[in-house]
Amino acid sequence: MVLGAVVAVVVATGLSVGVTHTSAPDLAASVAEWTALHDGPQPYADVRIESDVPITMSDGVVLEANVYRPVDASGKAPDSPMPTLVTMTPYTKLMTNLIDSAMALPGLQSLTVDLANRFNLSGTPISGFGDLLHGLDGGTVQTVLGVDRKLVRSGYTLVVADVRGTGFSQGSWDTLGAREQLDTREVIEWAARQTWSDGSVGMTGGSYAGINQLRAAENAPAPLKTIFPVEPGSDLMRDVVAPGGGIGTTFLPMWLNSVNQAKMIPDVSSMLRGTFDWAWLQERVSDPLTNYDLLVQALTTPAMDELPPALESALDESSAFRQGILGHPERITVPTFVYGGWHDIFANSATKIYNAIPLAAEPAPAREPGGADATAAPRPTSARTPAGASMKKLVVGDTYHANPGAGTGVPGAPPRLDVLQRAWLDYWLKGIDNGIDEFGPVVVWEQGGGWVTLPGFPQPGVTHRRVYLSPTASGIVETSLHDGSLGAAAPSVTETLTVAPGLSNACSRDAAQGSAGMGSVLDLCAKDSRVAETNALTFTSAPVDAATVISGPINAHLLTVHDTTDGYWSVTVNDVAPDGASTVLTTGQLTASLRAVDEARSTRSANGDFTAPYNPITADSHEPVVPGRPVALDIAVIPTQAVLRPGHRLRVDIFAANAPKALPFRPLLNASELKPQHLLLDPDAPSFLNIPTDRPL
Repeated sequence: MVLGAVVAVVVATGLSVGVTHTSAPDLAASVAEWTALHDGPQPYADVRIESDVPITMSDGVVLEANVYRPVDASGKAPDSPMPTLVTMTPYTKLMTNLIDSAMALPGLQSLTVDLANRFNLSGTPISGFGDLLHGLDGGTVQTVLGVDRKLVRSGYTLVVADVRGTGFSQGSWDTLGAREQLDTREVIEWAARQTWSDGSVGMTGGSYAGINQLRAAENAPAPLKTIFPVEPGSDLMRDVVAPGGGIGTTFLPMWLNSVNQAKMIPDVSSMLRGTFDWAWLQERVSDPLTNYDLLVQALTTPAMDELPPALESALDESSAFRQGILGHPERITVPTFVYGGWHDIFANSATKIYNAIPLAAEPAPAREPGGADATAAPRPTSARTPAGASMKKLVVGDTYHANPGAGTGVPGAPPRLDVLQRAWLDYWLKGIDNGIDEFGPVVVWEQGGGWVTLPGFPQPGVTHRRVYLSPTASGIVETSLHDGSLGAAAPSVTETLTVAPGLSNACSRDAAQGSAGMGSVLDLCAKDSRVAETNALTFTSAPVDAATVISGPINAHLLTVHDTTDGYWSVTVNDVAPDGASTVLTTGQLTASLRAVDEARSTRSANGDFTAPYNPITADSHEPVVPGRPVALDIAVIPTQAVLRPGHRLRVDIFAANAPKALPFRPLLNASELKPQHLLLDPDAPSFLNIPTDRPL
């Protein structure tokens, strides 16, 4: 597959798909030890919960937390301090506690995991439902939804705090804003000062709690030593709020509804005690629907010259809102282990976070006294951890937001998320040299194949190449609007193809992704694009004669023509099997009037083409198109890792809509008039994919 300098390796647990196997540490014994250690007897018999512990912030607002401490068989907590973990959640610690309480019932957690593991819907039309369930036996409950009691019983104290304005905490919800980020730091410092803490703090949690970890790790406070974020985002505008100017009309309402409803649940126990916090109630009543104003304005504002405050803020890069939802992983200063999913709502960020973190990915070799690097600045490490340790890791699964960890913990796969988390935290917070330093550093599910271990992402040995869109029929598609082809040569004739907005995307992998995976139940939609393609322009390559790896970001360069001053384009890149099944590997979208590219924040390949164009998505960068005049669009397609097996083909699907996953901002939707859009295939200004492969297609 990968030639020459490729260093892709097969992990010792059997991760393979035919990648070149060079030198890899033998981790089989270590992986078995990590799993046995986590699943076996723990030093402490049980967990004691101290509920609703008040933590006063520097501005006087009180956050509430549950503190989980290990205890012996008599119920006594240890006298000696131990490492502390912090989770900051907007989904209410009450929910975390309820899930934890249910899982703490004797035998229930093991029964749940066993049932999920036995649940096999492969080969049925609803195998996607089984994929969702397998998040349960991959560590989702322990690392994202509830509490990992085994981790606490192994010798950690866990603090689960409601972020400001959510759960039982006072204040107004400042969604990922500056005040919320300051709160996180103050909670970390508070935890480190407690008598039960040894002063070393790690962070855990997924989704929003994962994002908060990344932000806390930027120029991290002294007590924070490491983080383990599961499915975090970093550039939320381009991840889920409005990637390419398409508002996340499935996920955002679902998410806002869950947080705003949960934050209204009162502390019933305080009512019974007569200590109910009336300030809490007043604050909730004053702001019951945080961020709904932005969503409503984005969907109802008729024109760009009538932007109300919330929408104006969302379209201003310098606003507090935009600054709050934009992370800076390049500022992270503590060891970080990231888990992401290729079809997660934050898939756009996963590999970018890893690459931006300015820490070593590979263990450093021991220095020779007086050697060439003897004067080099030492890398930051924990005082308990050997110098030169590998400080960042990445695992990306074939998962959605709802099922992180699915596919792990089985032969040929990485360990479960809870097992990896335990090994990582033990290494950095307890100084246990358990071999996690040799894991990875990058372990990903290679779509079309299986798990592979790589020295970095993209994997070495791939080259970005143009693959041109041609009107010439591929001969294998009968139901799309136009059956075109992909190839190494530009088309020889000029042709204009037309595609109109439609609803076929309601049955698509994009719809499944936008619903956090809830729409993935039907394989007919999520695992085969032929229904969605009935309202798409399709371009398909010849079958490959050898395994062909795709690794990295992709750019779709399209020459377009519009009948009005705007339009909306959605692109998917697919793997087409010999039986015709068309599986989406990755996706991208762009509103034509938001096509402006910030060159300084974009990347180009050696051939000069964009690999990852960066669209500002601002009111200032808004530029209506001229009806009838050709305009080139560069559409950023989410980075991915995949392999086309012999006999498979590459396909590009082009749509003029992507509902229900996304809709353009209402002023831009109005400007488009939902009219048909046109793709101009011109030999002198060709349309193409710039795609990273290890061999020509």
